[in-house]
Amino acid sequence: MSTFIIKGEKPLYGEVTLAGAKNAVSKMMVASLLTDEPCILENFPSIGDVEIIVELLECIGSKIEIAGGTAQIHTPIIKNSRVTELSRRNRIPILALGPLLARTGEAEVPILGGDQIGPRPVDIHLEALERLGASIATTKTGYYAKTDGLHGADIELRFPSVGATENAILTAVLAKGKTTIKNAALEPEIMGLIMMLQKMGAIIELAPPRTITIEGVEKLRGVTHRILPDRNEAISFACLALGTNGKILVKGAVQEHLITFLNSVRRMGASYEVMDDGILFSRGQGPLKAIHIMTDTHPGFMTDWQQPLAAVLTQAEGVSTIHETIYEDRFGYMKDLVAMGAKMNVEKNCPEDKPCRFGGKEFSHFATIIGPTELHSAKLTVRDLRSGMLDIVAALMAKGVSEVDGVEEIDRGYERIDERLQNLGAEISRKG
Repeated sequence: MSTFIIKGEKPLYGEVTLAGAKNAVSKMMVASLLTDEPCILENFPSIGDVEIIVELLECIGSKIEIAGGTAQIHTPIIKNSRVTELSRRNRIPILALGPLLARTGEAEVPILGGDQIGPRPVDIHLEALERLGASIATTKTGYYAKTDGLHGADIELRFPSVGATENAILTAVLAKGKTTIKNAALEPEIMGLIMMLQKMGAIIELAPPRTITIEGVEKLRGVTHRILPDRNEAISFACLALGTNGKILVKGAVQEHLITFLNSVRRMGASYEVMDDGILFSRGQGPLKAIHIMTDTHPGFMTDWQQPLAAVLTQAEGVSTIHETIYEDRFGYMKDLVAMGAKMNVEKNCPEDKPCRFGGKEFSHFATIIGPTELHSAKLTVRDLRSGMLDIVAALMAKGVSEVDGVEEIDRGYERIDERLQNLGAEISRKG
């Protein structure tokens, strides 16, 4: 494992440009399987998750060229619609079922993995695919599907799952007839996927509340499409500015994607300024104030934003709370912050005035943070991608020199994070 050696207590200043979104690039790579023509993706990030999708697509028969932030993917023929094993687990391959079924009538992909942040049930995915005409069997190592022909269907998701929405879209665009997806997720990354598919020739419409309608077409063409900037990176760099009492211009940050977070920044008494080329973040004049956060599906406060913000809230005056409503087991990182001196607690009960779907189910999903408290250095091991970024934020805020082991997990979603932090003045180095 590689380790970051981080010396804290130094304000970070400067500019940083966002990479292409991790939560968009992999899905767009899979979407390239829907056509036999070349697809070009610009603002293409160099991250670990891309490597596993490259492996998947090459197993299927794609020809891939990546250079200078641009990727060209061309799959003229599906040479292998049954991929039973990859070098490591990832939750994206299940999204390839629909495109493979559309082009060959048969598909197999390895069982999903990804961040260890609690169960990610795939029954929502499989039910949607079955409604669209797929027969699916779960094996010991993955999912096998076949079809006599994909067809439109009315689908109502019991929860606005991002992955299930994407899977239904990718399957329906080449299905015969009309598909309606109700209670769909509408995250910016999904909008980016829809815009890419529209440019390829798909017919996709949006309507309230949370409804996506797709008219299947016979064929899709190639496309050149620019990947939207990574909003999770934007929040991470914003929290670094607030936590270290620095000032960082996050170039490429899109206000529309960050509205809920920006309101939280203002409630804390911190500062942001929307500029032509990004958003400038700083702590502002006075002390940080405690706030209350409740995660939710977009356009609510994203669950991936609460980890780096938790480090910042250790410096806010008063009692802050984080109510997690998306994943039932997302507070493992608290042990890292407590080891660094934070005063935090996790409870199983919802607040009386804000019940959620985890209420009464014995899930520890409500956290209390008391501040301000001085953080000190510690030796940490990355638990998952987002809590790994929290470890970096906390270490850069803390007094002394910290070690963060297992940074390959952070590399999955953050391109050259140590080099970009060094350009902001951070004392961080990679060992191993």
